[in-house]
Amino acid sequence: MTVITVTAGDRSYDVVVAPLADSASRLAALGQGQPLPVVTEPKVWALHGAALQSLLPCDPILVPEGEEAKQWPHLQALIGAFTTRNLDRKRPVLAFGGGAVGDLTGLAAGLFKRGLPVVHVPTTLLAQADSAVGGKTAIDAEGQKNLVGIFHQPALVLADPALTLTLDPRQSRAGYAEIVKYGLIDQPDFFAWCEANGAALLAGDLPLRSHAVAHSVAAKARFVAADVEDRTGVRALLNLGHTFGHAIESAAGIGTVLHGEAVALGMVLAYDFSATLGLCPVDDANRVRSHVESVGLPTRLSDLKLGRAVLLPLMGADKKNDGGKLKLVLARGIGHAFLSDGADPAALADFLTCAA
Repeated sequence: MTVITVTAGDRSYDVVVAPLADSASRLAALGQGQPLPVVTEPKVWALHGAALQSLLPCDPILVPEGEEAKQWPHLQALIGAFTTRNLDRKRPVLAFGGGAVGDLTGLAAGLFKRGLPVVHVPTTLLAQADSAVGGKTAIDAEGQKNLVGIFHQPALVLADPALTLTLDPRQSRAGYAEIVKYGLIDQPDFFAWCEANGAALLAGDLPLRSHAVAHSVAAKARFVAADVEDRTGVRALLNLGHTFGHAIESAAGIGTVLHGEAVALGMVLAYDFSATLGLCPVDDANRVRSHVESVGLPTRLSDLKLGRAVLLPLMGADKKNDGGKLKLVLARGIGHAFLSDGADPAALADFLTCAA
């Protein structure tokens, strides 16, 4: 069992990376003998609901699968389900699923009665390594990714890497992109570890998955502690590839391209753009592309059949932008990411026009 404590301002919580059964006592304490509301989606509940129910009584609340859940009607319906159950502010709600379930549940819990405790039991590699930690919650709106949201830190995160073994290969690859991200931000040794172990991790090696999840959570915890609400630019580094990625998701149609796929391509583009600007060695950018491509993730806009012209205005709506400046996370090499003061729109437009 690995326990990472996340400090978020005046609050802290544990992320437990271990088999779910090892957290039986924690789960029992949460339920106190009564059924606990569990927000999940049908596929996850069919695969893993029995395992969770063996540890505590559950009251499942089903939401749609994937990005479809992150819409206004489903947020309203979930708040309605909380109202019907007359939930109080002491009793937690469990988010049992991938990143979309976590985002929707966290937002609903944060809004309902000005805040219910939420416990994340993430079932995807992406959610375990990244989205379940840090308190960001959101739904998609107006054709844009994560436009409406709040910060609502969890009370506890229980990450059992064995739950990710039922993912299809595409979902596993998408989650792996968020793991690679940590090496590219500020841990070149971890990127080298990914190059050496990524294929085996994706093939289902459970010890490697457990190591990667624990390492990623510990890395994210550093950024969260330093910049809880993403105000100072420190936590913005976690958005490496995301300005490109969110634009790609929106351009393709939310839910068409998986978030991790868009982030993978976004990280390649961020490194390529950095190399074009003379900030990053070309060899490093090529190395990033090579590894991302080697595990079957997209590395070219043509892979996703996207029109390049639509990306720039969508990137202009990114949350990191300030005073009209397009603030991209760029890199001076592998493990040396930084938040730019403002990318030149003309240079970026030329780059996107020429990008493969």
